[in-house]
Order: sequence, then structure tokens, then C-alpha cells
Amino acid sequence: MRPASIKYLHSAGGVVFRHREGSIEVALIALKGKKIWTLPKGLIERGEDLRTTAVREIMEETGLIGNIIDDLGEKSYWFYQKDSNSKYKKTVTYFLLEYTGGNIEDYGWEVEEAKWFNIDDAIKRVSYKSDREILEKAKEKLKSISKSPF
Repeated sequence: MRPASIKYLHSAGGVVFRHREGSIEVALIALKGKKIWTLPKGLIERGEDLRTTAVREIMEETGLIGNIIDDLGEKSYWFYQKDSNSKYKKTVTYFLLEYTGGNIEDYGWEVEEAKWFNIDDAIKRVSYKSDREILEKAKEKLKSISKSPF
């Protein structure tokens, strides 16, 4: 068996939020039989910058439109694809976006469901530690700019 090749991927996405009934809600997407809840993100297309990718991917995966108001940093992780015998290092750049339009029921074909969650419920619901860390960072940033209590 030949050794696995190593490939590098870069994606962008983020936390889209809205004020709702005195609290903050964020959008999550469901994958893999709705067993995985995660933040919307996707690969950068040729010629795109990170911000454009984040806005596009969030719109494609959730049906939502948002304006970027801040950076949330990067997370990197490794995964293996057996069919191509490849190891991938994926880096995701995250942004904080304020919801400006769209309908969460218009989520894309790549996801099984998109749904609004209270930010504290979203932190508990996400499947990956890196998503939890990004949501916690988003919550802290929102506390400093929000007029609504959490």
C-alpha cells in the first residue's frame, strides 16, 4: 500500500446571528443523518477572498444573508479520506455576521437541515470542539456590542 498523500484545504464560514425576543440566536447546519451539527463553511473558490467565501457559503448552506462585522479567527484540523488515500489538513477562517435577510428554510442541498438556536443552546449542540470555541468567542464579542441581555 502506498503512503497517504497530504493535501491542504482552506475554507471560510462563520457565525450568523440575529436578535430575537431579547436573546441572540445563531444558525447551525445538520449533516450525516442530522447527527452532526456544525457551523456553515465551505471551500474558497478560485479568485475569491475569505470574506466573500464566508458570505457565499453561509448563504448557500443556510439560505441566510449577513454582513460581516468581525473576525473570529481560524481553526485547523486533520482528516483522512480512505478512497483517495489522502490526509488533509483543513484550515477554516471564521467571521461573525449579522443577519440581514433570507430564509433559513431555504438551506442548500449539501445540508440536511439549517436551524436557528439560542447561542447557549448552539454552544451545547455543536458536535465539534472547534465550533464550540468559535461560538464562545462570538458570544463574548456579541456581549461587548449587544444591547440585549443573554
